[in-house]
Amino acid sequence: MFEFLSKGGFFMVPILLCSVAALAIFVERLWSLRRGRVVPADLVRRAEALVADRDLAAAAELLRRSPAAVARVLAVGVRVAGERRDVMKEHLEEAGRQEAAGLERFVDTLGTIAGVSTLLGLLGTISGMIEIFSVISTQSVVDPATLAGGISEALVTTLAGLSVAIPTVVMHRYLLNKANALTLEMERLCTRFMDLLSEDAGDRGTWTC
Repeated sequence: MFEFLSKGGFFMVPILLCSVAALAIFVERLWSLRRGRVVPADLVRRAEALVADRDLAAAAELLRRSPAAVARVLAVGVRVAGERRDVMKEHLEEAGRQEAAGLERFVDTLGTIAGVSTLLGLLGTISGMIEIFSVISTQSVVDPATLAGGISEALVTTLAGLSVAIPTVVMHRYLLNKANALTLEMERLCTRFMDLLSEDAGDRGTWTC
């Protein structure tokens, strides 16, 4: 394996670093975007029950102790309970936007890594081709063995770059869809929670969490 990778020359080093970074981000985001960590159903049910009983102090304490993203948004709703619905909506929207951004943290980096890996593979290919033509231009009779280094660099770096870029694109799309799904779930839960808190039952507008 080391011999194979060494044929790609210098460009294999950043490509390998990209693969390690992509895998690390993917594993970290998988752990952080677990449904039970972001929108734990039991926590939401307990908070809603306390709000329905008008025990806002207990609801606030329950949400304060939870590390879940949705808990931080619902806690804002408890803090502004009693305000007009449009005021509550504004506060919840702001909190929701912050948490949604947190869910997508590092996800765009995967897209960047995929693009960089592809370009590094292309750059290695160009470097290998330059080496090949340099050999051809300096020898009247070209020995195929002398071209092996350039050919190896051209092919191996292309293969390595695409081997990193393709799964990274898949990881990027998967995590982005997962983050979007959790954001929509938070939106639904927060809207229902706002209905419990709001005294203005006639205004049922939707919002983006």
